[in-house]
Amino acid sequence: MSELDFLAQAFGVTRGPAEDRSLSARDTLRRMNSAFRILTDAMPQMVWSTLPDGFHDYYNARWYEFTGMPAGSTDGEGWNGMFHPDDQEQAWNVWRRSLETGEPYEITYRLRHHSGDYRWTLGRALPLRNEQGEIVRWIGTCTDIHASKMMAEENEVLSRELSHRIKNIFAVINGLIGMSARQNAELRPLAAELQDRIAALGRAHEFARPHSEQSRPVTIASTLQGLLTEILKAYPAQGEGRLTIDGDDPEIDDRSATPIALVFHELATNSAKYGALSSERGTVDITIASRNDEIALHWIEARGPEILGEPASTGFGTKLVQLAVTQQLAGSITRLWDRQGLRVEMRLSADRLKRADGAPV
Repeated sequence: MSELDFLAQAFGVTRGPAEDRSLSARDTLRRMNSAFRILTDAMPQMVWSTLPDGFHDYYNARWYEFTGMPAGSTDGEGWNGMFHPDDQEQAWNVWRRSLETGEPYEITYRLRHHSGDYRWTLGRALPLRNEQGEIVRWIGTCTDIHASKMMAEENEVLSRELSHRIKNIFAVINGLIGMSARQNAELRPLAAELQDRIAALGRAHEFARPHSEQSRPVTIASTLQGLLTEILKAYPAQGEGRLTIDGDDPEIDDRSATPIALVFHELATNSAKYGALSSERGTVDITIASRNDEIALHWIEARGPEILGEPASTGFGTKLVQLAVTQQLAGSITRLWDRQGLRVEMRLSADRLKRADGAPV
């Protein structure tokens, strides 16, 4: 394909018979073609393009610099051979689905570097359509994410090691309580109750800590009320009827369990330190309401220490809650510092609570 044909198809330009093409039109297209190539070569990402049927016929300079391949050697289907052997089948399947459906293409794979090593890369592509809605070309990018991928894996190892040590601490504490109870029979009922609470704290920790695909719990509560009940078992107020959960009970899965657990674990911890749960008379009411594509949650504290106003500063936990609600759950959160107790209003996107049927884990 000539550069002129390439650009004409990329921009959906219909070209008539050769005798009808004016020199000015050809010059315009050549200038547009030149500008397109200058732009893509200036980008830090690898840029590629295909015909509507997926035939690769263009790569920018970054692609050849990264791969070290001769110009034109990866045209057609040659691109797939650049992927790690373990990633090639999946890359083909995802690409074929995009070609069949017109859906945006996105995948993470290992791409062979000119050094011979494989580096993690994020591949994306979008279709260009003409006025009739027909796909005339696909434009894609490859972004080297190897450094961030390695950092994420390292952080995951550290997180799992820290979690393991924290769970060991819970186990040691439970063991010490059990030993003390065996030596003092009158302490056994209290010890058993305390051990139950520590075990609940351990379960809350397992839900609340950040998870990867490898460390995510295999079985979790399948509804929002079920998860909240599990997370808040550590607090005596729940067993005493001073911490209640009412309203709708939408289904959830592991997609939303961790950010929800983070949010309510933080709210409960702060309440136990400074709010209603720090008082023997204090109450917390949690209500859940499903409204079309939105889930409304209310955390209402009462009968605790009197609140004189909004705190002058916020800690890391508050920022963590904000990020979990706004980014991971696509929602909003508002705190109202009423004199009678803290009120927290959250609105979450319903489609963030659970994966769509058939979506990958």
